[in-house]
Amino acid sequence: MKNYCKTIGALTAASALVAGNASAEVEYEIHTGYTNQYLFRGLDLGDNLVEVGADVATEWNGLGLSAGAWYGSFAKGNKDFDELDLYGEVSKDLGFASLAVGYISYQNLRALGDDAQEVYFSASKEFFGVDFSLTYFWDIETDNDGYTELGASKGFELSPCLTLNTGATLAYLCEESEFAHLTAKVSLDWAFTETATISPFVAASWGLTSEAGNTHSAADEEFVGGTMLSVSF
Repeated sequence: MKNYCKTIGALTAASALVAGNASAEVEYEIHTGYTNQYLFRGLDLGDNLVEVGADVATEWNGLGLSAGAWYGSFAKGNKDFDELDLYGEVSKDLGFASLAVGYISYQNLRALGDDAQEVYFSASKEFFGVDFSLTYFWDIETDNDGYTELGASKGFELSPCLTLNTGATLAYLCEESEFAHLTAKVSLDWAFTETATISPFVAASWGLTSEAGNTHSAADEEFVGGTMLSVSF
């Protein structure tokens, strides 16, 4: 269960690479980071998350193609857990909006829960300088309560090498007909070389569910912080 609190992680980074890639060249990114808490869709899954990942993106016949892998190690109670996520996406800019379909495989290497697979469908568009997206995640193996995210993000360039990025996600559970959580994040991205960026960040999440028994009923108020290092080439 990848840390989508990053607004939402390496999938976003890969999509950004595609969006900025006017030729058919292949671009790559590697990233690593630490977060004091593993926050996934408003849920606290553990502490001291150490993560690494790699993404690749290109364009083919007008389609944006991206794929990647993410590995995370974290602790819960007195036990350590490891997770590997594999994902890929195909996107198309139609002018009025960008549409995408993707696949995510969640593999719990030291079981905290069951392995899972999701197919997601996303639409994104910029309005008044703010990037909006709406994504529905269809769970193939388990039950995610029809998890859907409405996201908004905006970056503010403070200098040629310093950018303040802000983002928020409002999650809705279609099967439960209620909101799951609201998560907000702020990061300060410092591009200290042409290819390397370090990004300290803080994020806060507020649980919105009221019905006990669904898979997101444990969502509560959470506050996390950490930093990411990414290198593109």
